Amino acid sequence: MTLPPSPSSQSEPTVPAESPSEDPVPDFRSNNRPVSRVAVLGATGSIGVATLDVIENLNRCDPELAWEVSSVSGHSQIESLIQLADGCQTAPHSVVVSNAENEPQAAQALKTAAAQPDSRLTERCLLDVGPDALVRAATAKDVDVVVAAIVGRAGLESTLAAVHAGKRVALANKETLVVAGPVVTQAAADNGAELLPIDSEHSAIFQCLAESRARQSHSTMLASSPNSTPGSAASDQAQSLNSSATPSWPGVRRLILTASGGPFRDWTTAQMREATIDQALAHPTWKMGAKITIDSASMMNKALEVIEAKWLFNVPADKIEVVVHPQSLIHSLVEFEDGSLIAQVSPPDMRMPIQYALTYPRRLPCPAPALDRSQSWDMTLCPADPERFPALALGFEVARVGGTAGAVVNAANETAVDLFLKRQIRFTDIPEICRRTLLDHNHESSPTLQRLLKLDVWARDRARELAQI
Repeated sequence: MTLPPSPSSQSEPTVPAESPSEDPVPDFRSNNRPVSRVAVLGATGSIGVATLDVIENLNRCDPELAWEVSSVSGHSQIESLIQLADGCQTAPHSVVVSNAENEPQAAQALKTAAAQPDSRLTERCLLDVGPDALVRAATAKDVDVVVAAIVGRAGLESTLAAVHAGKRVALANKETLVVAGPVVTQAAADNGAELLPIDSEHSAIFQCLAESRARQSHSTMLASSPNSTPGSAASDQAQSLNSSATPSWPGVRRLILTASGGPFRDWTTAQMREATIDQALAHPTWKMGAKITIDSASMMNKALEVIEAKWLFNVPADKIEVVVHPQSLIHSLVEFEDGSLIAQVSPPDMRMPIQYALTYPRRLPCPAPALDRSQSWDMTLCPADPERFPALALGFEVARVGGTAGAVVNAANETAVDLFLKRQIRFTDIPEICRRTLLDHNHESSPTLQRLLKLDVWARDRARELAQI
């Protein structure tokens, strides 16, 4: 379909979006707005950097709340982490380095940065090191929102700790739900935590469901907690989005996730077998880290999103569909029983879903660009091809059987992607290693968290064996 130019916009000049750096950011500490404090876990990644930009923008435009970064975390990009901490409008309470081996480098970098005359870093900004430091940052009493943006299985413990602490969790780490979906959603229901998606597809579905539910009743969808959405009266009357007790959405026929198709959208299986690392990393739409970009190329990322959607929205796998949408303007759709569709449409910019997760249910001006309605936009939707992209079929199977399957496939995939990036296997070996690892494990329908963590280790070892490394 083609979105025609807006008649009104054709007669008006296009006004570029205001850049947050064009004029000084006001000192929010000098006013009387209550403060919402955010822990940004995975601050050096693309989501973390975008989150800090969103927070800076919110301090310009939010009439109700001031926003403060409580902590930032990184793993190995120490200099970038310190620069990001120093760029915050007030110094974070803590800078967290999850890799303890980097403590000496981090301590020296923090000391050097704080000594600069224009630095915002002071003695109140503490260095905390190791995996347990992530948990401390996520559960700090003064933290209202935890942005869970650590890539992969490594983000599970801190995200789950934030859920147990009853925080609002802005979830970019889909692997948390892939690995331990029932554990996490039950913990959210038990502790009054909120899981709000940052993935653009799940944010889109959430927004479509929110609009539908708003029309059906005056209640909202999310479970409230004392520490979430400070100042938001709407969250106090919210219902659980992901409680295991929540029924399937009434009137909803299916959730439709869109996929760009990645760099190999039109490639044959034979061509993908010879794909290079550079070709796999050349995503046509999104700028992301290496791991998620490879996942997008194999469509394993979409497979993981199918599993995430199953747990996040409490819907069965047969009510989830994937379509290819190369323009990445329609971020996902919801189809209702009468055949109508509601879609969320915007230019591809992660700052929009990030901000919505922080401010829900409020909508505020966002630094992401709006759709330029003075132009014509082509929006094509076509079926996904699970034969060329077997990872997608694997994702639906994992979503269908649940239990231990997600932990096993996720671990095998992380291992296989790492081997591909090290030039030790072919691109097309990735989904095959995942499939064989899944077949080789003894499925359990109701595993404990400890069992899932043990299977994570087993699956990584088994994937390496299958790769014959």
